[in-house]
Amino acid sequence: AMAVPAGRSVVFVTGNAKKLEEVIQILGDKFPYKLVSKKIDLPEYQGEPDEISIQKCKEAARQIDGPVIVEDTCLCFRALGGLPGPYIKWFLDKLKPEGLYKLLAGFEDKSAWALCTFAFSAGRDQPVQLFRGKTEGQIVEPRGPRDFGWDPCFQPDGYNKTYAELPKDVKNSISHRYRALAAMSEHFSQINNSVPSGEQAQGGACAFF
Repeated sequence: AMAVPAGRSVVFVTGNAKKLEEVIQILGDKFPYKLVSKKIDLPEYQGEPDEISIQKCKEAARQIDGPVIVEDTCLCFRALGGLPGPYIKWFLDKLKPEGLYKLLAGFEDKSAWALCTFAFSAGRDQPVQLFRGKTEGQIVEPRGPRDFGWDPCFQPDGYNKTYAELPKDVKNSISHRYRALAAMSEHFSQINNSVPSGEQAQGGACAFF
């Protein structure tokens, strides 16, 4: 992997300022890029989660013509063979958390996993790297505040509270997004640390935030 030129910024494709804030917070100062957000319109791709992430990231890198990160979130029900998966936002939109729970009424297996994929590309026609985070859980009758998508009906394994009921700091330490970001952060800090110390001294990773 290539070392990152000092002081580069990377565009995180989102129109959601809160999400940018959360991502910067979780990445901490090990991440060697300055993150800026930009909303761009990307086609809605279909297929398996990895394929969708790769297509989206390539298209974003083409439009931005520079380093980009895109994020995809899937909610996958075991009884439904991994669906809704990447189509969760349409399902949520039409069915609300109650409806997601009712979808599994005919199935004994209520288990599900939340999958977050961050895709990074250094620019147009550059390869795409995927960083995944997965949290296993159960689909339950919705509980907790309604301000964060499907959080009220997802109860992570090992907890008796839904994502929506968990304190933010607890959710952020176990969530699929946290795990994907941790994988990405780890990857970039390894690249950074492999730079000879003389060069490192000119601008440690901490300088970029």
